[in-house]
Amino acid sequence: MWTVIYIAPSAKMAEKIQDKLTVEGFLVKIRQAGLSKQFEILVPEGELEEIQEVLNSILH
Repeated sequence: MWTVIYIAPSAKMAEKIQDKLTVEGFLVKIRQAGLSKQFEILVPEGELEEIQEVLNSILH
């Protein structure tokens, strides 16, 4: 099951996050959030806690 972990304000930001998480060895999907210009970052539910730690270091 895929879970939304973050909503990026742009495609560029979503791709940057996806690239960094992929380098860390995680599976990541991106999808547009409805009709908005925001993009959802999705990850496997089982890896959620571990990915959250890495995501926090990416964003800060």
